[in-house]
Amino acid sequence: MELGRAGPAGLLLLLPLLLAAQAAPERDPYRVLGVGRSSSQADIKKAYKRLARQWHPDKNKDPGAEDKFIQISKAYEILSNEEKRANFDRYGDAGESQGYSQHQQRQFHHFHEGFYFDESFFHFPFNSERRDTSDEKYLLHFSHYINEIVPDSFKKPYLIKITSDWCFSCIHIEPVWKEVAQELEALGVGIGVVHAGYERRLAHHLGAHSTPSILGLINGKITFFHSAVVRENLRQFVENLLPGNLVEKITDKNYIRFLSNWKKENKPHVLLFDHMPVVPLLYKLTAFAYRDYLSFGYVYVGLRGTEELSSQYNINVYTPTLMIFKEHIDKPADVAQARDMKKQLIDDFLSQNKFLMAARLTNQRLFQELCPVKKSHRQRKHCVVLLTGEGDKFADAYEAFLTFAVANTKDTLRFAHIYNDRQPEFADALLMDEEKYRGKSAVVILERRNNAGKIAYKTLEEAWQGSNEDNFILLDLLDQLRTDPGLLSSETVLADLNDELAPMFLIRWFYSTLDYILDCWDSLFHSNWREMMPLLSLLFSALFILFGTVIVQAFSDSSDTRDSPASEKKDTTAKTEKNDTSFNKESNSRVPKKGFVEVTELTDINYNSNLVRLRPGHMNVVLILSNSTKTALLQKFALEVYTFTGSSSLHFSFLSLDKHREWLEYLLEFAQDAAPIPNQYDKHFLERDYTGYVLALNGHKKYFCLFKPHRSGDEGGTLGACEDYDSSLHTEARGKSSCSPGSRSLKNKLHKLSFWMERLLEGSLQRFYIPSWPALD
Repeated sequence: MELGRAGPAGLLLLLPLLLAAQAAPERDPYRVLGVGRSSSQADIKKAYKRLARQWHPDKNKDPGAEDKFIQISKAYEILSNEEKRANFDRYGDAGESQGYSQHQQRQFHHFHEGFYFDESFFHFPFNSERRDTSDEKYLLHFSHYINEIVPDSFKKPYLIKITSDWCFSCIHIEPVWKEVAQELEALGVGIGVVHAGYERRLAHHLGAHSTPSILGLINGKITFFHSAVVRENLRQFVENLLPGNLVEKITDKNYIRFLSNWKKENKPHVLLFDHMPVVPLLYKLTAFAYRDYLSFGYVYVGLRGTEELSSQYNINVYTPTLMIFKEHIDKPADVAQARDMKKQLIDDFLSQNKFLMAARLTNQRLFQELCPVKKSHRQRKHCVVLLTGEGDKFADAYEAFLTFAVANTKDTLRFAHIYNDRQPEFADALLMDEEKYRGKSAVVILERRNNAGKIAYKTLEEAWQGSNEDNFILLDLLDQLRTDPGLLSSETVLADLNDELAPMFLIRWFYSTLDYILDCWDSLFHSNWREMMPLLSLLFSALFILFGTVIVQAFSDSSDTRDSPASEKKDTTAKTEKNDTSFNKESNSRVPKKGFVEVTELTDINYNSNLVRLRPGHMNVVLILSNSTKTALLQKFALEVYTFTGSSSLHFSFLSLDKHREWLEYLLEFAQDAAPIPNQYDKHFLERDYTGYVLALNGHKKYFCLFKPHRSGDEGGTLGACEDYDSSLHTEARGKSSCSPGSRSLKNKLHKLSFWMERLLEGSLQRFYIPSWPALD
């Protein structure tokens, strides 16, 4: 009665609820999998496996099995993800469009939490399940994209659309996309569609952060489309993805040069004659797909300057014509004509003419394609290979072999030739370095037995001269081979062929660098801020560190050169004492591994292992001494560095000044600092006294830190002798008279070396870099 009183208006309001109630079971993942809302992940997985086996399209021939299997997969995807499952339990939707339009979905579902309104009632094609199903056959998944689409992009470009649910712009571009996708797919362009809601991982991998997005994929490289979505722009975008040198424009002036390059490039050459002024996109796509096998040229027959070319080959200017040229450029090896050139026609025509009549084996891939491995008796293919050389001396033998190949072309025979000097391992394995073949050509009939290089073969007993007798002998062997496969009595294993046409390393490196620069340039001007944030963050961080280091170093240098004010002396002394206390604590905590200091002499025998080839992060602390000061300085050195022997990255050595003075003086030339080496001379030899100097040598990074002997009497204290000391440590030394080397005791030369070692471990010492370590003579 109440329903009757409501009238037509009430029916209209209740009709969406009735339709929603009918459609809800199809959209409820719990009902699809037949599990309860409190089911565990193990129960959900078990139910999914059972239903997936039951409704898999390969096993279930029911017409609705595929749709049912898709529903099961989507339901499991929602319930196996805790976030999606929570969204469905809360809002009645899994939030598949999160990041794109989830806010709009939640507003719609929050209208009343107790009801669900199916948008199909209002004819709004927001949900991908209700949309045009033309995109379904193009849907991509992450594993499918990585394992199949990316490798296939080296044969044809792909145009990929990123879409999602509740995307108004996606609906707007669908008619244009559908038209262009059908048109380009017929030309040989791969089409893909990525649903950002279901394939977030793939969308993120592609760098798509908004929908709709359109991108191109070629040679594994992604390029985004940034223009208006119209047919002309999309076609031009795909054409721009292709390399610019795929097809060469051919006229009367350059056709002979183009066709004569077959020997250099080791490829047949293809000419397309057409009355279109620009190269058709279909022909460019074909040239990209077959670029490893064929070279392509285009002749615009309506252009002045192509009359001789059209006349020589008797071209019908009103019908597109394809011509294949191989070893002979005076006449084509094959011709195809059609008013409407279709992709299938061109593919069939080119796939039958991918190789020259007697191609030169220049790499392993070509050898494997020309001479495939025997899979069965019916698929037997024999290769007849001419092993010859370069130059006019071998020209007659090659021409005779080519003539024989043209006259005896069969599906079970392939002819090829190889240069002995470019593939010496191949030639030696077949000819056994026999004297009768030296400096001559030879013919071998072979059959590949497996991919590991094993072959069965037979070599003609005499060298190949190209005479009629040689032709009869080879023809007789091939006839016998059809009935007696055992004629190939010899077996061997061939190594892989050298790649003769591979570009040099510098050229590959140059092109890789160029591609990287172009990618960065494109990203800089076309990527959004979200994509650019990691790069900008890295750039500004590097600049901040660089300028911060420069500023800190500048202030540090200026403070070192200034004398400390008298008012700060007490504070500085207090800090020094504090540092001494903390250092003693750290030294006590650094427990030496041994009860003694291991100090080795640095000689030319252990020079490489102890310095030049020292492991990264390790340093060798070297004491400079003479024969007369050796005992006293080593004892003092051991006392000063004993607390640092617990560090595994430090090694201790001493260097004899009497033996290696030149080596030391060479190193000290690089120590150009504000505190120059003092002019102190030995009484007897009138040479500078370097005893007591200590060098911390980093062999991996090629730098050293320098400790100069302590001078108790000079103004400025140790600052003058070793720039690595803080001036505040030596204020008490001021005012004292300078001491000569004779009055300076040996035990004071290494005074405060332990403080210097502490700063060495802190990394606060000045470093002197050298280009390379000199030889220790």
